[in-house]
Amino acid sequence: MPKNTKVTQREHSNEPVTESVADLLSLEHPMDYKSSQMSMGLSPGSTAPVKALLPSPDPDAEDGRPAWNNKLEYILAQVGFSVGLGNVWRFPYLCQKNGGGAYLVPYFILLLLIGIPLFFLELAVGQRIRRGSIGVWNYVYPQLGGIGVSSLMVCGFVGLYYNVIIGWSIFYFFQSFQYPLPWAECPIQRNGTQAIVVPECEKSSATTYFWYRETLNITSSIDDTGGLNWKMTLSLLVAWILVCLAVIKGIQSSGKVMYFSSLFPYVVLFCFLVRGLLLKGAVDGIAHMFTPKLEKMLEPQVWREAATQVFFALGLGFGGVIAFSSYNKRDNNCHFDATLVSVINFVTSILATLVVFAVLGFKANIMNEKCVVDNAEKILGYLNTGVLSKELIPPHINFSHLSTEDYAEMYAVIKTVKEGSFDQLGLDACVLEDELNKAVQGTGLAFIAFTEAMTHFPASPFWSVMFFFMLINLGLGSMIGTMTGITTPILDAFKIRKEILCVACCVIAFLLGLLFVQRSGNYFVTMFDDYSAGLPLTVVVILENISVAWIYGTKRFMQDLEDMLGFKPYSFYYYMWRYVSPAVLVVLIIATVIEMAVSPAGYNAWVEAEGAERFHSYPPWALAMAYALIVVAMLPLPIVYIARHFNLISDGSNKLSVSYRKGMMKDISNLEEQDEQRFILGKNPSETPSPMPAHRAYLGPGGTQEMTNTNYGTSTKTGYQNIGSPESEL
Repeated sequence: MPKNTKVTQREHSNEPVTESVADLLSLEHPMDYKSSQMSMGLSPGSTAPVKALLPSPDPDAEDGRPAWNNKLEYILAQVGFSVGLGNVWRFPYLCQKNGGGAYLVPYFILLLLIGIPLFFLELAVGQRIRRGSIGVWNYVYPQLGGIGVSSLMVCGFVGLYYNVIIGWSIFYFFQSFQYPLPWAECPIQRNGTQAIVVPECEKSSATTYFWYRETLNITSSIDDTGGLNWKMTLSLLVAWILVCLAVIKGIQSSGKVMYFSSLFPYVVLFCFLVRGLLLKGAVDGIAHMFTPKLEKMLEPQVWREAATQVFFALGLGFGGVIAFSSYNKRDNNCHFDATLVSVINFVTSILATLVVFAVLGFKANIMNEKCVVDNAEKILGYLNTGVLSKELIPPHINFSHLSTEDYAEMYAVIKTVKEGSFDQLGLDACVLEDELNKAVQGTGLAFIAFTEAMTHFPASPFWSVMFFFMLINLGLGSMIGTMTGITTPILDAFKIRKEILCVACCVIAFLLGLLFVQRSGNYFVTMFDDYSAGLPLTVVVILENISVAWIYGTKRFMQDLEDMLGFKPYSFYYYMWRYVSPAVLVVLIIATVIEMAVSPAGYNAWVEAEGAERFHSYPPWALAMAYALIVVAMLPLPIVYIARHFNLISDGSNKLSVSYRKGMMKDISNLEEQDEQRFILGKNPSETPSPMPAHRAYLGPGGTQEMTNTNYGTSTKTGYQNIGSPESEL
């Protein structure tokens, strides 16, 4: 801080302090109270207030912060970040697993209880303070400044393996430009004069073989690294180059990218839906999706998984939501944005689920018909060898045109007559419902089940190119938000060139990402997906909720929102932020910890000799690594709290002296007990008149006083301008 600033002069003076904290945060010039749009909620006889979420700078001030070119780019960026691969391959799996249509009920309820309120909270805080995740939480409550650091670390962990998935999609994308598709049939190998199908492929399937052997070239355990897979290494390099190019020029460049990356997946999904509905068996899949299994709604596991999906679908706690909103104008209607993006996210999940179930319904019919043909050949063999009597076959059945209904009738007759020795025949029931109940998620859905279904499409290479191009776009949209959540707080804290930071982050991330492109890399992707984000992010978000609702004060936050938005938010949010959302998050944390304690820690390893997956427990070093991810991600929370509690590191909220910071912290900690009354940081508050006109404090739901919002001749329309805000330090 310059030595001639008003703050340092005041520290060495015995004069009473009359400037507000908002004045001091400007560091150079007194605050123009007439142009202030802050609601301070002062009472008669009080003077300067405790800081609110924004120090009310001049609306026309420039701080050099970039801004969105227009509102549409911003909305598309938030949609691109929140709508990701999970909407395509995680939500349909949970819907299939947890009762079809019945799963949509708890999901929608929890979207209202924790999804939209917490998404709105992050948007509002980022927009109000105009800083990344570290600067925001340093400013709201410095002792919980570790929230931003933990959020940044989780972003780093997720970005490392998430871009590997984009690399896989890039590999499949380029492999799709050939006919027939390379995963359409099992490869043939020569054994002397004989040509035989590769045993590993024959025991599994063509798409499964291509995924595990041709793409990953996977080892049989996590202990066997197997060296680097050069094809996946090149794909990962391309993925990081794409992300770096999209992020390096800032949000103006990212916004233009979002026009394509956010909208193109909807074009593909709509095309797939139309094409899927024309496929044989698509109606069976969609009917299976919407058939509710109401008994599932009573299972706690269903609600826990619905809460987790809501939580991650919106990108809460990653910092990307806060970072994107920090580039907004101050009077932007972030309540509308929160509702719109949440609804778009939900509708996208439903659309993707319709597409997935239509395609899986088609695949289930194909597999069921194949099952009927294979078992009909077995029965013909038994008839020719005399194992089965021809009298067991109903006279109207024609083996050359055997329907599933005819096979079911014949199967039932044989099972009844040969009850004692039926198991020895090795016949399958070939029930369509069983095929539809085979739940697949994640890579199993995208790179095995969906690719297998597309081999049966007419013009299959075209649909394969479209599908994997869609996955690349979905992944890039989320990765741009993740990288913004990493770079924005660092740029806020350290004044370095954005281009240098982005390139450095991408290079470091690529080098660390080599862990995931070893032949055993898929096992590490599973580990990071299971452990690096789940519990740490839940803890981060509940601390965000508590710091705003209970430490800063829900009433003051609602007041700030009214000043910022121009209207009073619904009382619904008051109760959600203060009571319901924290309670739901606490239950979710407890359920997650119990799940981790009860479920064995392990991974599904590919066994080449069997052509199938087998569950393996993590070896001790891998288990230690998995738990270390959780500890490292949450470690900044206690470290920053202890360090700032004992004044070991500076208060990252601003550049005030220690005495002023202590005074502010004391005020903030007693806001609720003092009914939102402020007092100045001086020796005798009653002797100094208030420089601000008295406003009525927001009373919260049920209040009897009407809010007054006096505007002293300044326009609230700031446009997409760069609004000054306090410096944020780590």
